[in-house]
Amino acid sequence: MDEVRAWQTRPLEPCYPVVFLDAIRVNIRDQGVVANKAVYVALAILPDGTRDVLGLWFQANEGAKFWAKVLNDLRNRGVQDILIAVVDGLKGFPVAIEAAFPRTQVQTCIVHLLRSSMAFASFKDRKAIANALKAIYKAVDAEAAERELKAFEDSELGAKYPAIAPMWRRAWNEVIPFLDYPEPVRRLIYTTNAIEALNSKIRRAVRTRGHFPNDEAAAKLIYLALNASSTEWKRSVRCWHEAKMQFAIMFQDRFTVA
Repeated sequence: MDEVRAWQTRPLEPCYPVVFLDAIRVNIRDQGVVANKAVYVALAILPDGTRDVLGLWFQANEGAKFWAKVLNDLRNRGVQDILIAVVDGLKGFPVAIEAAFPRTQVQTCIVHLLRSSMAFASFKDRKAIANALKAIYKAVDAEAAERELKAFEDSELGAKYPAIAPMWRRAWNEVIPFLDYPEPVRRLIYTTNAIEALNSKIRRAVRTRGHFPNDEAAAKLIYLALNASSTEWKRSVRCWHEAKMQFAIMFQDRFTVA
């Protein structure tokens, strides 16, 4: 446990180009009752393109208030700047990030948004809806994306599934930054697959345990699981050379100094 605590409080880099923020659920005994707790995970891409898990945090429920605590913890450990934060659309999340890192661009995970949209669709309509929504996030700019969203809203599919377009509109301020990025950066932040792959390894490690007696027991096993697979998720991300050039153009000194 001493090793886990040392890892959890270690100093961090002053700047991270991209940080993916997500949470998974783990069964942990709390005051005599087994609770389904959230384990918060922050996975960062470093300026050299490699990846690193910045930490794990335990809380009864996933919420923006607790994310504010997580982000302040990152600041206290030396993080001064995050260029892009990719999140899952949790309400209040952008406000929490802005309070800790005012210059960070917040990007809603497009894949999370697509999955939420598909939850409303019948199986036979999913392909058509996916194609219609693809036209939105593949648009050349925000204006073109707005036109595509309006076209979907006014279409037969939009009328049949009236909950989908408003969902995109509610997340619009966190969707449109994506449209300003060049293709190499879009590919990098299009999805939280990087952190979901990491989460799947954590789930496999905890699945056979049923539940844990306390947070410390869960933290130890997850830490060991991360170490066992560290060579996989610490490799440089694909197409990083192209993305790095674009980061240097977009963020200038904020990236090049890092």
